[in-house]
Amino acid sequence: MRGSDERSGRLFSYVDIEVRIGSDHPLRGIREIVNEALAALDQTFEDLYAREGRPSIPPERLLRASLLQLFYSIRSERQLIERLDFDLLFRWFVGLGIDDPVWDATVFTKNRDRLLNTEIAQQFLAALLALPRIKKLLSRDHFTVDGTLLRAWASMKSFRPKDGSGPPPDGGRNGERDFRGEKRSNETHASTTDPDARLYRKGNGRESVLCYMGHALMENRHGLVVGGEVTHATGTAEREAALALVDRYRPAGRITLGGDKGYDVSAFVEALREREVTPHIAVDGHVRKSGIPRKTAIDGRTTRHGGYAISQVIRKRVEEIFGWSKTTGGVAQLKLRSLPKVTALFTFALAAYNLIRLPKLLAAPS
Repeated sequence: MRGSDERSGRLFSYVDIEVRIGSDHPLRGIREIVNEALAALDQTFEDLYAREGRPSIPPERLLRASLLQLFYSIRSERQLIERLDFDLLFRWFVGLGIDDPVWDATVFTKNRDRLLNTEIAQQFLAALLALPRIKKLLSRDHFTVDGTLLRAWASMKSFRPKDGSGPPPDGGRNGERDFRGEKRSNETHASTTDPDARLYRKGNGRESVLCYMGHALMENRHGLVVGGEVTHATGTAEREAALALVDRYRPAGRITLGGDKGYDVSAFVEALREREVTPHIAVDGHVRKSGIPRKTAIDGRTTRHGGYAISQVIRKRVEEIFGWSKTTGGVAQLKLRSLPKVTALFTFALAAYNLIRLPKLLAAPS
């Protein structure tokens, strides 16, 4: 017979929120890993808060909610709080009960700013990778590094002379600005909206944009991120950040480091060899305008080994990290300003990418 469409309210509910979430839901495995990593940061969280006063939002719930925002491409904190109010899956992952009140969006943002720093983000990523069952998945010998541009939350109209010269901005919410005939560079101009952003273009024929440069160090066994950094966008930032990441995250002993043609520079290759790092860098042999091929810093000492060809295939997987972080993680167009906050957000996005992949890797037969 046809069922009734009438809705009858109930005064009490006796179903636990834990039962509402399927036993095979992907977030179950992710939440277990996240809780283990957060337990390792307990003392760090303890040092951030005062001993007395009114209790704030638990830092563990703040970080779980921030991860959900990255997993589900939620554009703003206000939308995240709205989703937390009615979505039982979100409540369960964060640690809220069915009847627990949800925080105000402004309160959530101000409390999270305490945790949105580079140190906490890097410690969370390190704690994640230090878990015994995850540590065994990582390669200790072969790595890849790469960089990508992150659009700053600043318009070209905000890029004005540092000395205050130039015509004043037009009135209105979005006044007109004429750039014709004006020579602009990072030496003479700066963004009034985000002073840490830099004017940069990826290559010839590409548009110049206000941006940052994000860098990731990937291990080659399973393509997991082991380190991340954000720097000002400059022509040498990728190579400088690569050396910094190697110095910070490399294990003891000789390793290989893969990279694209942008890293084929003699000074960089020599710096790697001084660190006992074998440079598995793609050869940049493009022909100059004069018709003479460019001299590469990679010679037969490296290319003759079979491992070099393998690194050249695997290193391209680093683009999957940037692809997920930008499209799903939402860092292609930043919604935060200043280098420290952008670095923290980018590092959390890299950790979120690892978390998305880890349940399947852990479940795979060894």
